[in-house]
Amino acid sequence: MECSGPGMPSAVRILVVDDDPEIRDLVCEFLGRHGFLVDAAEDGPAMERALAREPADLIVLDVMLPGEDGLSLTRRLAAGPGTPVIILSAVGEDTDRIVGLEVGADDYLAKPCNPRELLARVRAVLRRNGERQSRPAAVPAGTTVEFAGWRLNLVRRELRSPQDVLVGLSGGEFSLLRAFVERPQRVLTRDQLLDYARGPDVDSFDRAVDVQVSRLRRKFAAGGSISSEIIRTIRNEGYLFLPGVVRR
Repeated sequence: MECSGPGMPSAVRILVVDDDPEIRDLVCEFLGRHGFLVDAAEDGPAMERALAREPADLIVLDVMLPGEDGLSLTRRLAAGPGTPVIILSAVGEDTDRIVGLEVGADDYLAKPCNPRELLARVRAVLRRNGERQSRPAAVPAGTTVEFAGWRLNLVRRELRSPQDVLVGLSGGEFSLLRAFVERPQRVLTRDQLLDYARGPDVDSFDRAVDVQVSRLRRKFAAGGSISSEIIRTIRNEGYLFLPGVVRR
Protein backbone atom coordinates (compact mmCIF):
# COMPACT_ATOMS: atom_id res chain seq x y z
CA MET A 1 0.00 0.00 0.00
CA GLU A 2 1.62 3.25 -1.08
CA CYS A 3 0.87 6.34 0.96
CA SER A 4 3.06 8.96 -0.62
CA GLY A 5 2.82 12.67 -0.17
CA PRO A 6 3.68 15.37 -2.69
CA GLY A 7 7.06 14.69 -4.26
CA MET A 8 8.88 14.48 -7.54
CA PRO A 9 9.22 11.09 -9.27
CA SER A 10 12.88 11.09 -8.27
CA ALA A 11 12.02 11.37 -4.55
CA VAL A 12 13.43 8.88 -2.11
CA ARG A 13 11.22 5.85 -1.50
CA ILE A 14 10.77 4.73 2.11
CA LEU A 15 9.12 1.49 3.22
CA VAL A 16 7.47 1.57 6.66
CA VAL A 17 6.98 -1.89 8.18
CA ASP A 18 4.80 -1.96 11.32
CA ASP A 19 1.87 -4.16 12.33
CA ASP A 20 0.15 -1.31 14.21
CA PRO A 21 -2.02 0.40 11.57
CA GLU A 22 -2.30 3.64 13.55
CA ILE A 23 1.47 4.05 13.94
CA ARG A 24 2.05 2.88 10.37
CA ASP A 25 -0.37 5.44 8.96
CA LEU A 26 0.97 8.27 11.14
CA VAL A 27 4.59 7.64 10.13
CA CYS A 28 3.62 7.18 6.51
CA GLU A 29 1.61 10.38 6.41
CA PHE A 30 4.28 12.43 8.21
CA LEU A 31 7.12 11.30 5.93
CA GLY A 32 4.89 11.72 2.89
CA ARG A 33 4.22 15.34 3.85
CA HIS A 34 7.97 15.94 3.81
CA GLY A 35 8.38 14.90 0.19
CA PHE A 36 9.17 11.18 0.48
CA LEU A 37 7.44 8.44 -1.48
CA VAL A 38 6.25 6.09 1.24
CA ASP A 39 5.10 2.48 1.00
CA ALA A 40 3.68 0.51 3.94
CA ALA A 41 3.69 -3.13 5.01
CA GLU A 42 2.35 -4.90 8.12
CA ASP A 43 4.78 -7.84 8.33
CA GLY A 44 7.69 -9.65 6.69
CA PRO A 45 5.80 -11.20 3.75
CA ALA A 46 4.15 -7.86 2.97
CA MET A 47 7.58 -6.21 3.12
CA GLU A 48 8.97 -8.74 0.63
CA ARG A 49 6.05 -8.12 -1.73
CA ALA A 50 6.51 -4.35 -1.49
CA LEU A 51 10.25 -4.63 -2.23
CA ALA A 52 9.52 -6.93 -5.17
CA ARG A 53 7.22 -4.26 -6.62
CA GLU A 54 9.62 -1.39 -6.03
CA PRO A 55 13.01 -1.30 -4.26
CA ALA A 56 13.18 1.01 -1.27
CA ASP A 57 15.91 3.54 -0.53
CA LEU A 58 15.37 3.14 3.21
CA ILE A 59 13.26 0.92 5.48
CA VAL A 60 11.72 1.99 8.80
CA LEU A 61 11.17 -1.33 10.56
CA ASP A 62 9.38 -2.31 13.77
CA VAL A 63 10.91 -5.10 15.87
CA MET A 64 7.75 -6.71 17.27
CA LEU A 65 6.11 -8.10 14.16
CA PRO A 66 3.88 -11.16 13.71
CA GLY A 67 5.82 -14.10 12.31
CA GLU A 68 9.43 -13.20 11.51
CA ASP A 69 10.52 -10.38 13.80
CA GLY A 70 12.23 -7.16 12.78
CA LEU A 71 15.70 -8.22 13.94
CA SER A 72 15.60 -11.32 11.75
CA LEU A 73 14.36 -9.25 8.81
CA THR A 74 17.14 -6.70 9.39
CA ARG A 75 19.74 -9.46 9.36
CA ARG A 76 18.44 -10.72 6.01
CA LEU A 77 18.33 -7.21 4.55
CA ALA A 78 21.92 -6.54 5.64
CA ALA A 79 23.04 -9.68 3.80
CA GLY A 80 21.50 -8.34 0.59
CA PRO A 81 22.19 -5.13 -1.33
CA GLY A 82 22.58 -3.11 1.89
CA THR A 83 19.33 -1.13 1.93
CA PRO A 84 19.56 1.21 4.96
CA VAL A 85 17.35 0.23 7.91
CA ILE A 86 16.12 2.31 10.83
CA ILE A 87 14.63 0.19 13.58
CA LEU A 88 11.65 1.79 15.31
CA SER A 89 10.82 -0.21 18.42
CA ALA A 90 9.00 -0.02 21.74
CA VAL A 91 12.03 -1.80 23.23
CA GLY A 92 14.55 0.96 23.84
CA GLU A 93 17.14 -0.44 26.25
CA ASP A 94 20.82 -0.02 25.34
CA THR A 95 21.33 -3.77 24.93
CA ASP A 96 18.41 -3.94 22.48
CA ARG A 97 19.84 -1.04 20.51
CA ILE A 98 23.25 -2.71 20.34
CA VAL A 99 21.65 -5.94 19.12
CA GLY A 100 19.84 -3.93 16.45
CA LEU A 101 23.12 -2.48 15.22
CA GLU A 102 24.85 -5.84 15.34
CA VAL A 103 22.31 -7.45 13.02
CA GLY A 104 22.69 -4.65 10.47
CA ALA A 105 20.51 -1.65 11.34
CA ASP A 106 21.87 1.79 10.47
CA ASP A 107 20.01 3.46 13.35
CA TYR A 108 17.62 2.56 16.17
CA LEU A 109 14.87 4.78 17.57
CA ALA A 110 12.68 3.91 20.55
CA LYS A 111 8.91 4.34 20.55
CA PRO A 112 7.22 6.64 21.27
CA CYS A 113 9.35 9.11 19.38
CA ASN A 114 8.99 12.64 18.15
CA PRO A 115 8.16 12.47 14.43
CA ARG A 116 10.65 15.26 13.79
CA GLU A 117 13.39 13.17 15.38
CA LEU A 118 12.49 10.28 13.08
CA LEU A 119 12.62 12.67 10.12
CA ALA A 120 16.06 13.89 11.20
CA ARG A 121 17.32 10.30 11.55
CA VAL A 122 15.92 9.39 8.13
CA ARG A 123 17.64 12.35 6.51
CA ALA A 124 20.92 11.60 8.32
CA VAL A 125 20.95 7.96 7.18
CA LEU A 126 20.09 8.93 3.63
CA ARG A 127 22.82 11.55 3.61
CA ARG A 128 25.41 9.11 4.93
CA ASN A 129 24.53 6.42 2.42
CA GLY A 130 24.19 8.69 -0.58
CA GLU A 131 21.52 6.46 -2.12
CA ARG A 132 19.78 9.33 -3.91
CA GLN A 133 22.69 9.58 -6.31
CA SER A 134 22.16 7.42 -9.38
CA ARG A 135 24.82 4.80 -9.98
CA PRO A 136 27.04 5.61 -12.98
CA ALA A 137 27.05 3.24 -15.92
CA ALA A 138 30.82 3.26 -16.10
CA VAL A 139 33.21 3.13 -13.16
CA PRO A 140 35.92 5.82 -13.30
CA ALA A 141 39.51 4.73 -12.87
CA GLY A 142 40.72 4.63 -9.29
CA THR A 143 37.38 3.78 -7.73
CA THR A 144 38.19 0.12 -6.99
CA VAL A 145 40.61 -0.86 -4.25
CA GLU A 146 42.13 -4.29 -3.70
CA PHE A 147 43.43 -5.75 -0.45
CA ALA A 148 44.23 -9.32 0.64
CA GLY A 149 42.39 -10.71 -2.40
CA TRP A 150 39.26 -8.60 -1.77
CA ARG A 151 37.91 -5.87 -4.10
CA LEU A 152 35.89 -2.87 -2.93
CA ASN A 153 34.21 -0.66 -5.54
CA LEU A 154 33.86 2.77 -3.94
CA VAL A 155 31.29 4.01 -6.46
CA ARG A 156 28.98 1.00 -6.60
CA ARG A 157 29.60 0.23 -2.91
CA GLU A 158 30.27 -3.41 -3.79
CA LEU A 159 32.60 -5.72 -1.89
CA ARG A 160 33.75 -8.92 -3.59
CA SER A 161 35.52 -11.78 -1.85
CA PRO A 162 38.69 -13.49 -3.13
CA GLN A 163 36.29 -16.01 -4.75
CA ASP A 164 34.53 -13.12 -6.57
CA VAL A 165 31.38 -13.48 -4.45
CA LEU A 166 29.41 -10.29 -3.80
CA VAL A 167 29.24 -9.57 -0.05
CA GLY A 168 26.42 -7.34 1.16
CA LEU A 169 27.39 -4.30 3.21
CA SER A 170 25.16 -2.05 5.29
CA GLY A 171 25.68 1.68 4.95
CA GLY A 172 27.63 1.81 8.20
CA GLU A 173 29.84 -1.15 7.25
CA PHE A 174 30.70 0.40 3.88
CA SER A 175 31.54 3.78 5.44
CA LEU A 176 33.82 2.19 8.02
CA LEU A 177 35.55 -0.07 5.49
CA ARG A 178 36.13 2.90 3.22
CA ALA A 179 37.71 4.78 6.12
CA PHE A 180 40.07 1.84 6.65
CA VAL A 181 41.09 1.29 3.02
CA GLU A 182 41.78 4.99 2.57
CA ARG A 183 44.15 4.90 5.58
CA PRO A 184 45.72 1.42 5.57
CA GLN A 185 48.49 0.28 7.92
CA ARG A 186 47.83 3.15 10.33
CA VAL A 187 46.48 2.94 13.87
CA LEU A 188 43.14 4.76 13.95
CA THR A 189 41.28 5.63 17.15
CA ARG A 190 37.54 5.07 17.47
CA ASP A 191 36.95 8.82 17.38
CA GLN A 192 39.00 9.14 14.19
CA LEU A 193 37.08 6.31 12.57
CA LEU A 194 33.79 7.95 13.49
CA ASP A 195 34.90 11.24 11.96
CA TYR A 196 36.22 9.59 8.80
CA ALA A 197 33.24 7.25 8.37
CA ARG A 198 30.30 9.38 9.46
CA GLY A 199 31.41 13.01 9.75
CA PRO A 200 31.36 15.45 12.66
CA ASP A 201 27.56 15.59 12.90
CA VAL A 202 27.21 11.96 14.02
CA ASP A 203 24.66 11.50 16.80
CA SER A 204 25.55 9.98 20.17
CA PHE A 205 24.24 6.52 19.36
CA ASP A 206 26.55 6.09 16.38
CA ARG A 207 29.50 5.52 18.73
CA ALA A 208 29.36 1.76 18.10
CA VAL A 209 32.51 1.44 15.96
CA ASP A 210 33.31 -1.84 17.74
CA VAL A 211 30.01 -3.32 16.55
CA GLN A 212 30.71 -2.37 12.93
CA VAL A 213 34.26 -3.76 13.12
CA SER A 214 32.92 -7.04 14.51
CA ARG A 215 30.45 -7.31 11.64
CA LEU A 216 33.15 -6.63 9.04
CA ARG A 217 35.41 -9.27 10.60
CA ARG A 218 32.64 -11.86 10.42
CA LYS A 219 32.06 -11.09 6.74
CA PHE A 220 35.77 -11.35 5.97
CA ALA A 221 35.91 -14.71 7.76
CA ALA A 222 32.79 -16.02 6.00
CA GLY A 223 34.19 -14.87 2.66
CA GLY A 224 37.26 -17.06 2.99
CA SER A 225 39.84 -14.29 3.30
CA ILE A 226 43.32 -15.38 2.24
CA SER A 227 44.63 -13.38 5.19
CA SER A 228 43.98 -14.63 8.72
CA GLU A 229 43.66 -11.09 10.02
CA ILE A 230 42.59 -7.92 8.24
CA ILE A 231 41.57 -5.57 11.06
CA ARG A 232 43.73 -5.79 14.18
CA THR A 233 42.72 -4.39 17.56
CA ILE A 234 45.45 -2.23 19.09
CA ARG A 235 44.85 -2.25 22.81
CA ASN A 236 44.05 1.15 24.35
CA GLU A 237 44.53 2.82 20.96
CA GLY A 238 42.09 1.66 18.31
CA TYR A 239 42.31 -0.41 15.13
CA LEU A 240 44.87 -1.14 12.42
CA PHE A 241 43.96 -2.17 8.86
CA LEU A 242 46.77 -4.61 8.12
CA PRO A 243 46.79 -5.30 4.33
CA GLY A 244 48.36 -3.05 1.76
CA VAL A 245 45.81 -1.41 -0.54
CA VAL A 246 46.08 -1.03 -4.32
CA ARG A 247 43.79 1.40 -6.13
CA ARG A 248 42.70 0.48 -9.65
